[in-house]
Amino acid sequence: MNAAPKVLRHLSDLLAAGLVSDADRAALEQVAARYAVSITPIMAGLIEVGAADDPIARQFVPRAAELETTAEERADPIGDEAHSPVAGIVHRYPDRVLLKLTAVCAVYCRFCFRREMVGPGSEVLSPAMLEAALDYIASHEDIWEVILTGGDPLVLSPRRIKAVLDRLAAIDHVKVMRVHTRIPVVDPSRITDDLVRALRIDGKATYVVLHANHPRELTEDARAACALLIDAGIPMLSQSVLLAGINDDPETLGALMRAFVECRIKPYYLHHGDLAPGTAHLRTSIAHGQGLMRHLRGRYSGLCLPDYVLDIPGGHGKSPVGPLYCREADEPDRYLVDDFNGGQHCYPPKD
Repeated sequence: MNAAPKVLRHLSDLLAAGLVSDADRAALEQVAARYAVSITPIMAGLIEVGAADDPIARQFVPRAAELETTAEERADPIGDEAHSPVAGIVHRYPDRVLLKLTAVCAVYCRFCFRREMVGPGSEVLSPAMLEAALDYIASHEDIWEVILTGGDPLVLSPRRIKAVLDRLAAIDHVKVMRVHTRIPVVDPSRITDDLVRALRIDGKATYVVLHANHPRELTEDARAACALLIDAGIPMLSQSVLLAGINDDPETLGALMRAFVECRIKPYYLHHGDLAPGTAHLRTSIAHGQGLMRHLRGRYSGLCLPDYVLDIPGGHGKSPVGPLYCREADEPDRYLVDDFNGGQHCYPPKD
């Protein structure tokens, strides 16, 4: 009987799978000592071994370039700590908070903005910390939405997830719960009937936001896992990161957004790459991202258009950084508007 494929967690696993070269061992040992490594069997199976710059490998397989830190990079690139009143809570916006239940993920992305804070050993919030976090939410009546994040909250058992959601549901002013996860694509077998039941809370709205960056991640198993959630009445949105060599061309980015929509997942955010240490080789320029968004508009359904956003370093929140299509003309009360083919039009028309 063949053994089940295992999660690749160590440099020796990556070497045995042919995903890294022994010539790079010394540098990659330094990378793995600093940043967590984990690649699930389904993601490892999508990697074209030996292919130069395979887009799945670029997301999960460590590289020596991660040892190169630029001057603008920072350990907490989006300023979580500046808005963390108690452990596990980030309260950056008035009506919503992040609840970071765990610092563990099924896979560890090489571009992760929390890469200095996640990984084995961090584990979950202690019972006392979780109580303090829930007390904070209960005591702030302006909190309308709670976003479960981490790490990846769906690495936890359905029982634990349900226990937390039930506690949140008992807080009257919390009306919406949102779960950010990669699990449906990287480990779809975890999306079970028990998990779906845990996520459905009577009288409250639960949304699942799926993180995927390349259309190949939307496998048949991933699509079936998403359908299980959606058919149970749990709406899904997507978030992706714009990544060099992975999805930074119009065809790949457009195919990814279409794949989401085909799965009944509404594209939500396209994040500009954060200034996390050792990630410069995966970041694009904002101008390049704006050009990609211009290409998508008009050529792809409006359902396929996410908001292109930048999380401003220092904890100042997300802002749209997509291209502008309308600007003031030289004449009062008139505007110049670009169409999707690059034509320019005066509004209101002069004729």
